[in-house]
Amino acid sequence: MKDLFSLKNKVVVLTGGSGYLGSAVTEGILEFGASVVIADIAHKKHEETVSGRKAHGKSADVVCDVSDTASVREMFRKTKELYGKIDVLINCAAFGAGFGPAGTVDKMSDEDWTKGLDGTAGVTFRCTREVVPYFEENGGGNIINFSSMYGVVSPDPGIYGNSGQNNPVNYGAGKAAVLQITRYCAAHLAQKNIRVNSITPGPFPSPKNLPPEDFMNNLRNKTMLKRVGIPEDIVGAIILLASDASSFMTGSNIVVDGGWTAW
Repeated sequence: MKDLFSLKNKVVVLTGGSGYLGSAVTEGILEFGASVVIADIAHKKHEETVSGRKAHGKSADVVCDVSDTASVREMFRKTKELYGKIDVLINCAAFGAGFGPAGTVDKMSDEDWTKGLDGTAGVTFRCTREVVPYFEENGGGNIINFSSMYGVVSPDPGIYGNSGQNNPVNYGAGKAAVLQITRYCAAHLAQKNIRVNSITPGPFPSPKNLPPEDFMNNLRNKTMLKRVGIPEDIVGAIILLASDASSFMTGSNIVVDGGWTAW
């Protein structure tokens, strides 16, 4: 049982692995022994140490534009070349959701609407489609999709006011689609021994772009635990889903939101 959560000998592809949540996930899965391909347009320097401790796994940066099928295919090809196989795909990358006045339902353009859906549901579908042949070579695989609390419930207009933090309609619509993609793919890929699950984060504002304090208080008060999430809060659920500890889980969604969606 002590090795139940081990990721040793597993090759994990993590899209968006240099982002705010992605960086914490990268560190976590490295510490549990995985070989990690950080597929991102922009990369941070991932040192050999993880939070002051020596990483048990190893990582490689592969530039990838998840909006472009050719770039996604080349990223998977390089991963196979580097590590010989792919065991886990974590679809964390997202793009295209506009905030502010242009993001409101009565003002959003067709172009922004389409871009936001592609940057959430589209990238999830695209990366899933392209990884399946690699999983078939292995005799199975594991996919973890990132959704959002706003794929489960609507943003509450009352907490946003004039904060400028308003969450756009295309983001939530796309993240709700991610949950359905997860269920659909779990059902239709099970015969290939491919598991598909999702994780749904709640409020995880980045300290680099913190909203005004009054809005931060609104966020905290919408959760049962009266705080917002920090990146480390997401890592445990990812380790569970990426490891053999979740071997009988597919089509599931783990919500990590401090109780936001459970009121």
